[in-house]
Amino acid sequence: MAQSVTLPQINVTETRLTGIGRSVGGGNQTVPGGPPDGAPSGTVDGIAVAGAGITGTSTTVITGEEIERSPEQNLPAILSRQPGVQVQSLYGGVNGARSVVDVRGFGAAANSNTLFLINGRRVQDLDMVGIDLAAIPRESIERIEITRGNSGAVLYGDGAVGGVINIVTKTGVGVKPGGRIDGAFGSFNYKEGNLSAYGSNGAWSGSFFSNAIDSDGYRENNTYKQYGGVADIRYTHDSGSFYVNLSADDQHVGLPGHRRFSPSENIFNLITDRRGAFTPFDWADKQGQNGTVGFTHRLAPGFELIVDGGVRRKEEQAQYFNATEFLATTNPRQAVDTKLTTSSVTPRLKIDTTLFGMPFKALGGLDYYNADYDSSRPLFFGAAPIHVYDMQQASTGLYWMQTVTLPTNTDLSGGARWQRTSIDAKDTFNGMAPGAIPLSCFPGFGCFGDQAGIPLDQSEVNHAWHLGIEQRLTQHVALFGRMAQSFRVPNVDDRVGAVTALNGVPTTFNLRTQKSHDWEAGVRVNAGPLEAQWSYYNMDLTDEIHFRYGPNFEASNINLDPTRRYGHETVVALRLNDDVRVKGGLAYTRAVFREGLFEGNDVPLVSRWTGNVGLSWDIWKKWLTLDTVVRYFGDRRMDNDQVNLQPMIPSYTTVDLRLGGKVEQFFWSFSILNLFDKEYFDYAIASPYPYGFGSAIGTYNAYPQPGRTFMARAGMTW
Repeated sequence: MAQSVTLPQINVTETRLTGIGRSVGGGNQTVPGGPPDGAPSGTVDGIAVAGAGITGTSTTVITGEEIERSPEQNLPAILSRQPGVQVQSLYGGVNGARSVVDVRGFGAAANSNTLFLINGRRVQDLDMVGIDLAAIPRESIERIEITRGNSGAVLYGDGAVGGVINIVTKTGVGVKPGGRIDGAFGSFNYKEGNLSAYGSNGAWSGSFFSNAIDSDGYRENNTYKQYGGVADIRYTHDSGSFYVNLSADDQHVGLPGHRRFSPSENIFNLITDRRGAFTPFDWADKQGQNGTVGFTHRLAPGFELIVDGGVRRKEEQAQYFNATEFLATTNPRQAVDTKLTTSSVTPRLKIDTTLFGMPFKALGGLDYYNADYDSSRPLFFGAAPIHVYDMQQASTGLYWMQTVTLPTNTDLSGGARWQRTSIDAKDTFNGMAPGAIPLSCFPGFGCFGDQAGIPLDQSEVNHAWHLGIEQRLTQHVALFGRMAQSFRVPNVDDRVGAVTALNGVPTTFNLRTQKSHDWEAGVRVNAGPLEAQWSYYNMDLTDEIHFRYGPNFEASNINLDPTRRYGHETVVALRLNDDVRVKGGLAYTRAVFREGLFEGNDVPLVSRWTGNVGLSWDIWKKWLTLDTVVRYFGDRRMDNDQVNLQPMIPSYTTVDLRLGGKVEQFFWSFSILNLFDKEYFDYAIASPYPYGFGSAIGTYNAYPQPGRTFMARAGMTW
């Protein structure tokens, strides 16, 4: 299915609820013309200190300065520097397009288990594609807050199993009119342009960010084009504000497919033709339009009402063609034409007051989301569709989270969510459409062919809860811990993916809801120039939703046997002096089957060990700066290898560096990624041994990543 992105809705005043973690009014009041001079309140060098985020959770913050100075020029790569975060790239990594961000080891299902927010509002749609971070203008981002574990489900709803990533945007509130323009060029004919404008006049303020990117890509048929813009208008008064956020994007990407390694077939394209394409004609397009309207109103000192609502519209088109390892054709295999519209209303009440002489913070509200999904699947565009999938899903959630600070320097928090989800799904099958294979049954041989799925009309109620504690032992050391429960409701791609084509069995669209229980404990240290955080976690899941190959056309989405995630994560930041800063992270991540056929085996696509270390050096004030990062990713099981018999995706280490500078309103940078030209890939799918026709040990399809690349950038602010 074609993949896509939804651009952010930008709000423009900072009313983040410290100790609760849900942004309720939007971005920070920082001039968006350049990087901030330091980390936001509640963080030191990007490490969240006690009191920031959801109480008891492992939380880190990527500051605007870190984003601006990172050698990596795309958000997925920047996120991959955070302990417990891994990335999978299928399309050559151009600007991070279509990359999958995985928090705490969910492999192929990472998109559905890591929840993305823009200023505290969900931007995850009803499908599996998640958010395409490549479409968000980097210059619009003030900071990125990462809350690991499933406690975020109380505030944000289903899908926050591995963690929550909240992107907080810059604003034009309280600043004089200004702007920024920059351009970049790099390897593979990469070209990029960015334009920003912002400012305020009295009670009115506005901001606008736009980007345009064009690249040939690393692989054949890897062309990437991206155009997008976000705009915000706000009126602020003594007792609140009113805001309107608008965004739009347009994207095209070529889909080159895999490179095959198969000794049994004497095919070694992964080695002999890394940049080639298995599918030199496949492509996918996407257009998105989004709008949000809201207001905040101070009811009384310490009590604020926030009401907003929005509509997200996404249209996707993709065409796939028949191909083999020896011959690529222009004979159509399938086309996809999908429209998804999501409307939402999310009123909430924020409390920040004193109760019985103790600080008390709370956030509660109602989330209502209604999604309409319509997807036509013809053989090619212009032909009658073979299948038309029509689904509506509505969810209503009620939640409450509160934190109280005791005189013993202890923060205690608790919260719960009640959520009802209703799904209505149906499939219209046209056996006369070009390419359709109607169902046929043969005595003694069974049935073969396609037919309409069995309609689904169901409603269910799920619950999430969180209990957390932060204990400040001294002004330098704090302990934290939590327990939580969350859930993930199957999305439309989970349900459509359950279609077992041509085996004579109709799909039912029916999957069970995934449940998760986890706990975590850790320590934070703030000792002058040294900041550190360490935590250990354990997560038990039931009915995890996953794709698995089976014999005789029985590939399907299923509910797995019980699984478990556990591990530990460390992040350390050290300021050697005013000019030199070092930051590093190390994570041990295990994802295993607890019961069933694969008991004790690793869940695919999860590296046990990952780590990085980075250096930032102001060589000559801000006129000349150096930033370098070394990243390590351990080996991992290939997708589809639940039996743990196939070769593993090899470990790899890359070195990236950036030289840059800023003189008055002018700035520049030059980056080299993968300095030592390491050949690697971070995603591969194995032959489904011992399942399926033609299964073989050592046979797999990989998606190679670029070697050494460069990028030069220059611009100015005014």
